[in-house]
Amino acid sequence: MADTQGKAGTASGMNVDTAIVRELAQLLADTGLTEIEVEDGNRKIRVARGGAPVAMTAHVPAPLAHAAAPASAQQSADQAAAEVAGNALKSPMVGTVYLAPEPGADDFVTIGARVKEGQTLLIVEAMKVMNPITADRAGTVTAILVENAQPVEYDQPLLVIG
Repeated sequence: MADTQGKAGTASGMNVDTAIVRELAQLLADTGLTEIEVEDGNRKIRVARGGAPVAMTAHVPAPLAHAAAPASAQQSADQAAAEVAGNALKSPMVGTVYLAPEPGADDFVTIGARVKEGQTLLIVEAMKVMNPITADRAGTVTAILVENAQPVEYDQPLLVIG
């Protein structure tokens, strides 16, 4: 039974501040995270989103319902999505991605930049540790799929080297 202050009680006597749970759920939605846990003294609240992990893929606009897409256009879209998936450098961990070495500095790379194997492309911060993400091969950066200071999931595509 909920009282006027947004707290729910149970037969065991546990009081849950539903306003905090709602606030944490909104934080999950705003940041794209799948789970968050907070602790305040002896009270611990964990909020997690259910469902399958979300995979980032190249978005190809759907054709209008009344117009059939030419087979060659659909094949081109499929080839582009496959190329992005095959050449995408993926996050090795959950964290926050940074495109520059420090605030106000130039980004490590931009679209069209030539990169060498082992060159730092961006940083993923995880548990207050800055982890450089390096190029696994030489090539040209054809797409950057994340924004600076964006939360990222494990195996999420970060950028594409062509």
